[in-house]
Amino acid sequence: MLIDNYNRVISYLRLSVTDNCNMRCQYCMPAEGVEFSPVKELLSWEEMFLLASTFIELGIKKIRITGGEPFVRKGLMDFLHKLASVDGLEEISITTNATLIGEHIATLKSLRILNVNVSMDSLDKNRFNAITRRDYFDVVLNNVHQLLQNGFNVKINCVVMNEQNTDDIIPFINFAHANNVDVRFLEEMPFNGHSKGFDRLEWDHVKIMDHITAHFPTVNRLHSVAGSTSENYTIENRKGSFGIIASFSRTFCGTCNRIRVSARGELQTCLYTSESVSFKKLLGQNRDMEIIKQAIHAAIRTRFKDGFEAEEKTVFKKSMSLIGG
Repeated sequence: MLIDNYNRVISYLRLSVTDNCNMRCQYCMPAEGVEFSPVKELLSWEEMFLLASTFIELGIKKIRITGGEPFVRKGLMDFLHKLASVDGLEEISITTNATLIGEHIATLKSLRILNVNVSMDSLDKNRFNAITRRDYFDVVLNNVHQLLQNGFNVKINCVVMNEQNTDDIIPFINFAHANNVDVRFLEEMPFNGHSKGFDRLEWDHVKIMDHITAHFPTVNRLHSVAGSTSENYTIENRKGSFGIIASFSRTFCGTCNRIRVSARGELQTCLYTSESVSFKKLLGQNRDMEIIKQAIHAAIRTRFKDGFEAEEKTVFKKSMSLIGG
């Protein structure tokens, strides 16, 4: 079992398989000039499987596959086949922009990888295209419906950005009702490849909630799942649910149960801190997994109390595509 220096049990690994993406979302990276990692600098699929298996041995129960966009990397489905067979792993989930998932829906279902988070920041085609700087709206919406029709547990993740997509909040609430699906609204974070920075947030979790309750006064809070980053709610007489993730306000750090490994094999114990271990380097030197386990335990025992302390004591302003979502 992995227990950090603040007695938090770590059971959830966010594993980035690539920093590459076929979109250029404004809150994630600049429009041009993004330098993605050469394949030789990424963890190989073999290294990634060794590492994931080791984390599972140490008590990780849930692995979320992230990117960039996971499906742009060739070999992902073969890796998922292997990962799904590892004893002790209770859940594999995926975060995707849903542009490339369509052809893999049947296989994912056969592997029982049914929890899919879709990053989708507008239900208006023009706004969607402006935010992503790409024209994939129809593909994404169609794949979301395909996932729902095939019994997947879909969550729509919408990053709320001032003067860009706040008009989408209520349409997403209505979309959740019409499709009996969960939608989650995320505070924007200043990890966008230096294309924009900010010290205060116009649309924080309080303002998002106030906006929703102004339209739907009867909101019921759902019981919080241990380690959840979102506060989740239902609206009386309506299907689906919505959640709010205070990514910038960091109200959930006290129960954080997750760590991240980048596609380059860098361990990150907090979203707001720099990397603490290079697994790529360690695996290149020695395949002794006991050394890897020692490095993991050492990093877990030196976590920051919360994201504010991490931000204060480290300098870290990467693109979200490099962090792994």
